Amino acid sequence: MLTQSLPSQMPFPSIGFAAAPTTAAAKPGAGTICREQKWRQFDHAADVPLGDIATSRWTDLEATSRREEATAPEDRYVIAIALRTTRLSLARSGRPIFDGIMPAGTLHVTGPSRPLSAHFRAPYDFLHFHVAADYFRSHRASDQADVGVDGASDLILLRDSLAEQLAKALVGRGDEDHLFTLCVGQTLTAHITRRELSRSKVNALAKWRLRRVEDYVSANFHRSIGLSDLAKVAGLSRMHFAAQFRAATGYRPREYLLHHRVERAKSIMSRTDTPLAEVALTVGFSTQAHFSTVFKRMTDETPARWRSSRQG
Repeated sequence: MLTQSLPSQMPFPSIGFAAAPTTAAAKPGAGTICREQKWRQFDHAADVPLGDIATSRWTDLEATSRREEATAPEDRYVIAIALRTTRLSLARSGRPIFDGIMPAGTLHVTGPSRPLSAHFRAPYDFLHFHVAADYFRSHRASDQADVGVDGASDLILLRDSLAEQLAKALVGRGDEDHLFTLCVGQTLTAHITRRELSRSKVNALAKWRLRRVEDYVSANFHRSIGLSDLAKVAGLSRMHFAAQFRAATGYRPREYLLHHRVERAKSIMSRTDTPLAEVALTVGFSTQAHFSTVFKRMTDETPARWRSSRQG
């Protein structure tokens, strides 16, 4: 089981997806991406066939606590992609299968007829692809075992880079292009069914160890921090710490540290006119160039443009 605690001082990072309405209130059929009125449910006219792949979006950028339950249709897989980092727990029949921070770009696949309950504890934004079971299975490689969800747990693939880019391209383009939306769904389905799906046996980092690491990063992010430093704080070897930390948070230790620094930089830039070179040094980057490279990779904007758009 993937478990972890919520960092108390680190805002959730975004990967630059276009903003959606703060509630899922848009009328179904207004575009190719249906706005969900109920979690994981695709609303459509009874006389209109759903097709092999239908797409919906579940969004609330203000909610801080919400509980939902849903059961996948008996003839559909539901593929979820987190468009922003959020905190939630997932369970089936009272059995926890995920509890913690789900990073933007995370894939979650639920098999036909599988019940699922969720407790959202932060603003959220998800794309859901409702894929016909026959279509899903037909794209599985001939020598591959069924990648469907087994009886014990759902399939969670942390930080899938291709899924992240596909979702980003779809949302950035808008939802009026039916063919493009369908192509993204087809590509995503093929990607999931044809890749080797490994299930990690690594235990997540214990909450008390994770809290010590979070506190250490919050207090020392402006200094040079290496994997050995974080492992020592957690009281583990570097190898065991790195694996358990990723199982708990979805981040490699260095990614987590960079995200923390970027979020701190955002806070400084939004409140002050501090020169960017000084901001970079303040949050722990050795040069402004490195800061700008990392910032743009994580936000799709340069620091200067990000600051200008927020001040404007």
